[in-house]
Amino acid sequence: MMGKKKKEKHRRQSMLGQVRKAHRRQAEPGGGYAFQVIGAFFCDFFYYLWHIFKWLVLAGLILTATVSLVLFVRYGDDYRSFAQEADEILADSTAEDFRMDEITYLYGADGTQIAELSSGNGKSSYLKYEEIPMYAVHAFVAIEDRSFWRNIGIDVKGIVRVGMDFVLSRGDNMAGASTITQQLSRTIYLTRERSITRKIKEMMVAIRLTRKYSKKEIMEFYVNTVCFSNGIYGLEAAAKAYFGISASELSLSQTAYLCAIPNRPEYFNPYKHPKRALKRRDKILKDMYELGYVSKSAYEEACEEKIKIQKQVSEFKNYETTYIVYCAVEYLMKLHGFEFRYQFKDKADYEQYQESYETAYNLEKSNLYAKGYTVTTSLKSDAQRALQQSLDNNLAFATQTNPETNVYELQGAVTAIDNTTGKVIAVVGGRSQENLNNVYSLNRAYQSYRQPGSSFKPLAVYTPALMYGYTPDTTVYDIDVKTAQQPGVDISSLRGNAMTLRSAVEQSKNGVAYSVFYDIKPVYGLEYVTDMKFDKIVPQDQTLSAALGGLTYGATTVQMASGYATLVNQGEYRDPSCLVSLKDRNGKELYKEEDAKRVYSAQASSEMIDILKGVLTVGTAKSMKWAEASALPAAGKTGTTNDSKDGWFCGVTPYYTVTVWVGYDTPKTLDSLYGSSYPASVWKDAMLYLTQGKSVIDFN
Repeated sequence: MMGKKKKEKHRRQSMLGQVRKAHRRQAEPGGGYAFQVIGAFFCDFFYYLWHIFKWLVLAGLILTATVSLVLFVRYGDDYRSFAQEADEILADSTAEDFRMDEITYLYGADGTQIAELSSGNGKSSYLKYEEIPMYAVHAFVAIEDRSFWRNIGIDVKGIVRVGMDFVLSRGDNMAGASTITQQLSRTIYLTRERSITRKIKEMMVAIRLTRKYSKKEIMEFYVNTVCFSNGIYGLEAAAKAYFGISASELSLSQTAYLCAIPNRPEYFNPYKHPKRALKRRDKILKDMYELGYVSKSAYEEACEEKIKIQKQVSEFKNYETTYIVYCAVEYLMKLHGFEFRYQFKDKADYEQYQESYETAYNLEKSNLYAKGYTVTTSLKSDAQRALQQSLDNNLAFATQTNPETNVYELQGAVTAIDNTTGKVIAVVGGRSQENLNNVYSLNRAYQSYRQPGSSFKPLAVYTPALMYGYTPDTTVYDIDVKTAQQPGVDISSLRGNAMTLRSAVEQSKNGVAYSVFYDIKPVYGLEYVTDMKFDKIVPQDQTLSAALGGLTYGATTVQMASGYATLVNQGEYRDPSCLVSLKDRNGKELYKEEDAKRVYSAQASSEMIDILKGVLTVGTAKSMKWAEASALPAAGKTGTTNDSKDGWFCGVTPYYTVTVWVGYDTPKTLDSLYGSSYPASVWKDAMLYLTQGKSVIDFN
């Protein structure tokens, strides 16, 4: 039998070879007509094309088999558990699962409700299939899943392609080929982690969804649950938010514009980037035209239509809400597999991470708004009011406002941490202003990264130096920084006024910090900071200027508070969150406290706190006269940046850590701004309130 096949193959090849030779003979001079030359060429062309095609098909089959084998070997044992999980999900599935109108409640430490979060997709915003504009249905099919009406919930060709990508990338690439039904499965029933395991589960759930629900029902669920950025789910809610009309009133162009957003909700965010979705809108319109969903004239008219987005209304009414949302969203990101990073290879690596972070953050924020969580926090309403009042009172002299926003130009931020629990108990993101809608849209306590100046020294320079072998009594030199910055200068040979390390910290000597940082090396000092999750320390910061708080982006009051609280707690770092409990809509507890992490040694931390006590008694903050106001021991550090653009005071007592920043949103000089002026005054008032009635105890 095999011999016959070989003979037949040889016969076909011989015949083909004879034909090719005949064409060539006829193409030789005197052998025939010119078209025979062309015939010979095409004969050769198709001969080689046939062989290339055969090998491509064979390679494709081999690669597909390889993919299948790899997946079977790696995940075959888990297939039954995945299938059982998918069966259980669909057994309990009801149409109510696809209503994104549940309210999330936020509570303070005393049980008082701080806020309610809603996606804006209330029951009145849910569209039955018959109410969905057909333009929207066609748009989603055209751009997201052209085989939707006939597939089984998955796209087999797409899955093979993704599987090949997975194998060829050695597991790095696991994205694409998600049908509308798969996207629905992921949104409602699964996490957003990018893994082959989740992809397999997603496909299994999608297949079962298609068995249980009709295609029209699945499309209805999808249109009402897809995210349109800014915590908005569903077409009706999106139409009202962005255009101020009902979905039934949307034009073809507006519909295509909205249908562009779910692909990358934050990238196409209409409030932040209203022009970005236009290109994708045009692609959707073109696809709809090519598929026969719209006429040529309708397509061209829609492409020409101008898109005008309504102005955004602030979603927040206080600074507590913004910070709770931030803490809860980051925890959901962690819960669903996002890997947080604090060290980067280069600028490109940092920017790529920031993009992935932003995407994940906004997806989880949308989930938080729509899925009925109950969030309990450590925030104390009395402390919040007291710290807000302290900031408002001390900056009341500056009444100038931004002409565009009417927000005060001189601003500040305050964060307070309970040293016993490591939890944030109050977070003030700026000055309060009555009857101003947008005042809470920026929470400077965790969103504004500012140059920390000398307040950064204890965290990145001096405590690491104590870990390195220095002591409070080590003799150091206050070198001339400008001389040290000259090219070719041997910094180790420079000398200045000799003093102890303790005295250098108390008097905030920049020359000492610069020379010590040179000795211990920037990479070494900054590692301690990134260990405490300062998330905007980039490779460009690994210079001696970082010793003086000169950073590319800077730090927030929340981050600085967590660093100083680590010193109080003998070098043990705890995540500066306000979360105490996070329950899903069924009452299941999702939150688990992180263990404390050792960053500095207990000895180095205690020595640093002891040194920082002197800042308030004989150092740069002695004008605060803390000892006259309270018997409690306190320690802290002032920070003032070049030209007095930023002022800081970061201080601690045995009970609390409080950090304060004062400055302008757009940095500019304020001659009277020093760490020992307004920031220290805000800190003093805040700490006196927090510690009133407390027993006089010393640091550990």
